[in-house]
Amino acid sequence: MHIAVIGSCNVDITVEAQRRPHAGETVMGDRLIVSPGGKGANQAVAAARLGAEVYMVGCIGDDDYGRIITDSLKESHVHTDYVFTRKGTTTGTAHITLAEGDNSIIVIKGANAEVGPEEVDRAWDMISTAEIVLLQYEIPMETIDYVVKKCAEAGVKVLLNPAPFADTPEEWMEKASYITPNEHEAKLMFPGMSRSEILSAHPDKLIMTIGGDGVAFAHEGEGEVVVPGFKVPVKDTTGAGDTFNGAFAVARAEKQPMKDAVRFANAAAALSVQKIGAQGGMPWRSEVEEMLSCKKQEF
Repeated sequence: MHIAVIGSCNVDITVEAQRRPHAGETVMGDRLIVSPGGKGANQAVAAARLGAEVYMVGCIGDDDYGRIITDSLKESHVHTDYVFTRKGTTTGTAHITLAEGDNSIIVIKGANAEVGPEEVDRAWDMISTAEIVLLQYEIPMETIDYVVKKCAEAGVKVLLNPAPFADTPEEWMEKASYITPNEHEAKLMFPGMSRSEILSAHPDKLIMTIGGDGVAFAHEGEGEVVVPGFKVPVKDTTGAGDTFNGAFAVARAEKQPMKDAVRFANAAAALSVQKIGAQGGMPWRSEVEEMLSCKKQEF
């Protein structure tokens, strides 16, 4: 069993500060952190650290940032056979301001814009035998369309994480096995619909993260289900959603029931926000199992 992640590879350039500057203002920062990121690479690392065999499909530039990414993926036991280097192109970057207990991010696509059908085809033997394929919206939408349709034809499950938000074709939602928006993204995807209406229209498919309240989905025969999140001290929310997606994919690939899979992913995400950095805070399997075991004892 293996998982394929097709998506972005970035380097995160994070500035910590007491507050964000207003337009035209300069403030003094506290710390600069340069670390590997990108929604695709983040989800790959999250899944690999939780015990899955994971292959990353993406593009990097022929630069130091690209080498940072491949080294990080390998350290977390992600296969990099299909991470392609593009000469003359910079590696994607995310410029993050961490202040006032939250983050704001500007992303420059760089080599991520060159992840196309050709790269998918070169990796197809691996993709076609994956238990599940993870997709996000930091690579060209045309490529996502190609992957969703090709996987549907081959009977391969797709987890579609519609972030950063962009209009999502109805066909993708029909063909995907799982769709994982946060509450804000879900409202944009389904304007005018309540949370219950959105979930009930996509039972056991649309998994909606709802911040500190946890995760909601509609279970066939039960209606709306909310799996509470874990209450933990928050240091950095960067990568928490990616951790959730990677963990959920692992749990479902292992055939865990939906509620258990969501709780497993909630635990992984809760652990991730207690450390700085997207990938740096992602937990290993033993940490998640220990947290779940402790919480079971509490209840």
